[in-house]
Amino acid sequence: MQLELISFKLCPFAQRAIISLNAQNIDFKMTYINPMNPPDWFKEISPTGQVPLLKVDDTPIFESLVITEFINEISTENFHPTDIVKAANNRSWIIYSSDILGNMFTIITGDEEKFNSAKTELMERFAKVGAAKAQGKFFNGDEFNMIDAAFAPIFMRLAWINEFTDNAIPLTELPEIAAWSDAVLALDVVKNSVVDGLDDVYLSNIENREGYLSTLLID
Repeated sequence: MQLELISFKLCPFAQRAIISLNAQNIDFKMTYINPMNPPDWFKEISPTGQVPLLKVDDTPIFESLVITEFINEISTENFHPTDIVKAANNRSWIIYSSDILGNMFTIITGDEEKFNSAKTELMERFAKVGAAKAQGKFFNGDEFNMIDAAFAPIFMRLAWINEFTDNAIPLTELPEIAAWSDAVLALDVVKNSVVDGLDDVYLSNIENREGYLSTLLID
């Protein structure tokens, strides 16, 4: 079985899949494309025209949650908790995290009013996640699971934003989330899930969006 993951470098959903593949020691080929001008071969195999897409031999698998669940199914180890209720709960919060990514996008692109609204909503959502999180380094305790991989792109982008600004989105009022973020971002499997220099690409993305966040950037 040959796996080829197709996406673009800044895609947080592809990053989740990369972390899952590497954490479960599954060999794959990574192919990056320009989503604004995708090659014809990608248009032919992608029903939605969206990324990420996982090509399994000649069969395309699309939708990021389906991709990560497929990766888990072909792995020798379960990347979810073994308790089926806890695993289902984790899947619910993984879907919920997509709304958080939506807040992150608005924070980058919005004017001052939208920025502040998205920031408030982001913190409210983080508070809900924190209330559901178990004690320990990661969401379920001391074991790194798929839900931690799902939140890794959020934590990484949030850390970049705070690095590029004077801590514009601090997590000081949510110490449990801050500690979870630190634990996730310290893992090699997370550090190695993006290409070198992606933080600079993200910075350029903020600048090019010309939202309110771009006025908060520091030298």
